[in-house]
Amino acid sequence: MFDRYSRRAMLQRTSAGFGAVALSGLLHEAAMAERVGLPADAALKKTHHEPKAKHVIFCFMSGGVSHVDSYDPKPILKRFHGKPMPVKLERTQFNNNGNVMASPFEFEKAGDSGIEISSMFPEMRKVVDELAVVRSMTTPVNEHAQGNFFMHSGFPTMGFPSAGAWCAYGLGRENRNLPGYVVLQSGHAVPPHGGVSLFSNGYLPAQHQGSILQADQPEAIRNIRPLDPQRAQRERLTFAESFDREFLAEASGDAQIEAAILNYETAFRMQASVPELCDISGETEATHQKYGLDSDDAEKAAYARQCLLARRLVERGVRFIELSCLTKGIGAGGAANPWDQHGDLERGHGAMGFQVDQPIAALIADLRERGLLDETLIVWTGEFGRTPFSQGSNGRDHNPFGFSVWLAGGGVKGGTVYWSTDEFGYHAIENKCGVYDLWATVLHQLGIDHERLTYRYSGRDFRLTDVHGEVLKPILA
Repeated sequence: MFDRYSRRAMLQRTSAGFGAVALSGLLHEAAMAERVGLPADAALKKTHHEPKAKHVIFCFMSGGVSHVDSYDPKPILKRFHGKPMPVKLERTQFNNNGNVMASPFEFEKAGDSGIEISSMFPEMRKVVDELAVVRSMTTPVNEHAQGNFFMHSGFPTMGFPSAGAWCAYGLGRENRNLPGYVVLQSGHAVPPHGGVSLFSNGYLPAQHQGSILQADQPEAIRNIRPLDPQRAQRERLTFAESFDREFLAEASGDAQIEAAILNYETAFRMQASVPELCDISGETEATHQKYGLDSDDAEKAAYARQCLLARRLVERGVRFIELSCLTKGIGAGGAANPWDQHGDLERGHGAMGFQVDQPIAALIADLRERGLLDETLIVWTGEFGRTPFSQGSNGRDHNPFGFSVWLAGGGVKGGTVYWSTDEFGYHAIENKCGVYDLWATVLHQLGIDHERLTYRYSGRDFRLTDVHGEVLKPILA
């Protein structure tokens, strides 16, 4: 039997709860006020929390940068140079392991923060106080294609959406005239090992796949310049869309059909927006010099153009921009993995550092000067690091057990170094983190709870961070 209460008794017993209900409502309203409304094509109606960034620039150093030669100085390598490693070695990609190899580059403290950066990156020393360097990154794979897929999508095989596709899917497009996810190439740049599948939308709607722009070609995208008058194109597109919409209704609103219709419309709009984006004739001579566009080194100039276009894409509201390194010829890795120095590391890494150092430093400084860095998160990483011991005589093999990445802008606490590898730079030993944690942090800065941005596919709710990932809160401002 339920106890019976008079109205007076019920009010006496429950009145204290009314205040809690009211407080809950007020707190909910306050939380909603901190969220940001998103475009109609976004999977989310509002961000999960107040975003610190609106855009991501992904500087992917394909091939695997050596952390002990760039952002993780290990003085002990000089003392043990030429001697056997004093710890047990893990199997490497080629298992041609030599002795301890000192870095051929000199490290120097820079900025107010005193972060040590190698001589490979003299220009980055000037903006070091913008960087949050994470020295304890790891990955479970040590082969290029698998490493590239894992770093891009959280899975070591093709078929899964890239991080850029997830960001475009969740947040939608601020600019209807451009894709939400753009991959920039220039010069002789090609996709890293794994190919264009690295920029795939996977099972997400097709409008979220990465669109490749050739930054220094007369036509950044093939056939981008219309052959017919705009009015005639518009009439044909409208005519075709009437049939497409009818077919879409018959297919019960199939997402892939709808994506194809949206892509037709975006392609039409890009005919005007892309040539304007790539026309940098209005940029000042000082800007050209700052980025290195006038460099005698063709590949440095080509990468500089990507960095300048990245800034212009941010100004135009593109969500996710990925930059592509170029092969540097003799002494560097192959076209798909130019940082891959299994031999002649000093020459190869030196050449690649020269290619990207000034352009990336200029990009950071330019975004800061224009008031855009606080809303733009820059992520710099390769697919893994390299061993502190040599491969052969003067190269380094792949090292997935500990390496460095850095983030800048977008609510990151600049001028700081977090966590560490062991004294040889072989294994991460303090607060070991991984790729899932990196992307959880990026999504968090965009206002997204990485556990709540999901897509139902094949009977499962997938997400960028799979079933893992912790936000790296100590690196956030």
